[in-house]
Amino acid sequence: MANATFKILTYNNISQAGLKKLPSDQFHVSSDCADPDAILLRSFDLHGVAIPPTVKAVGRAGAGVNNIPVAEYSDLGIPVFNAPGANSNAVAELAIGGMLLAARNICAGWDFARGLEGDDESIHHQVEKGKKRFVGFELAGKTLGVLGLGAIGVKVANAAAALGMKVVGFDPSMTVEAAWQLSSSAARAASVDDLVSRADILTLHIPLNNHTRDTINAARLALMKKGATLLNFSRAGVVNEADVCAALESGHLHTYICDFPSNALAGQPRAIALPHIGASTEEAEENCSVMVAEQVRDFLENGNIRHSVNFPDVILPRGESVRLGIANRNVPNMVGQITVALAEANLNIIDLLNKSRGDYAYTLIDLESPVPAETLERIRAIEGVLSARVT
Repeated sequence: MANATFKILTYNNISQAGLKKLPSDQFHVSSDCADPDAILLRSFDLHGVAIPPTVKAVGRAGAGVNNIPVAEYSDLGIPVFNAPGANSNAVAELAIGGMLLAARNICAGWDFARGLEGDDESIHHQVEKGKKRFVGFELAGKTLGVLGLGAIGVKVANAAAALGMKVVGFDPSMTVEAAWQLSSSAARAASVDDLVSRADILTLHIPLNNHTRDTINAARLALMKKGATLLNFSRAGVVNEADVCAALESGHLHTYICDFPSNALAGQPRAIALPHIGASTEEAEENCSVMVAEQVRDFLENGNIRHSVNFPDVILPRGESVRLGIANRNVPNMVGQITVALAEANLNIIDLLNKSRGDYAYTLIDLESPVPAETLERIRAIEGVLSARVT
């Protein structure tokens, strides 16, 4: 389908580095196009937005997909792609910066210095008199607890180890790839509670979902060392903000650094809320756009799925064959029914790859000859098939 033209609807400004991966002779990219084949976006909220029936894929130029109704799209057989790890350098560097802000009381000290008045001799006198209010601590020798050892968490852990910190991590779903990249000096916590109790500084790098909401609550804050620091560059909801404010007010928590301002945090002198800039670097925006554009293009042209949040990775090298891609519910005898339909149409299968992920599955089938329209409709009519198309 090399000569096909696909329409891509954008809801945000997508970096040109990514859009260049969609050549204009094959892709029409616009913020206002009818009947799009795919949607590319960053932070635009798709909840409540009617999705055109022509849409085959959605690509988020970032890691989190809370702004996308993933469950709704899954039931339509639409893969939702994201860019895990593409912004990891940006977020990891900001997390290290957050540790330094907390350890050296930089924000409070800067506010103090900006408010000084008088001649230089007077300012010098005020500095010498007031600087004792901003005595901090060094990171070297302190224990950093890292909750979530994906691309970002591993980079934060390794950077902390290079600064002389002791690192303890916990992630029950840690990948082999991430484990290879993690510093050998990092220790493994037995549980979230164990990690929380051991950390002088706790940094969170986990997604927000029904299982992680309020992960850090009053009970876990009580387990933390008195005077510990909490960093949250994941999502606001992974901590219970009211409980964090109470811990700050009691003095049990030294500082809370996050990327999610709110009215409650604005009244906390030892809370530092940044304006959601974790991934706001030119490099991160480019990396995310390139990664997601390549994934969406490969899916549209070849049916391959890589880094989807709702369907499994299914990748087949592409030859000269006709390719059929089918998204379906993960129920028994789906592949059997599909292959029977192909056999009865005298279609010879060259290659087949089927994988499942939770409630959903995806199948790629390479065939020697074109699929008749009636055969494609028969497959689409199988109970449990969500979408089927030829590429």
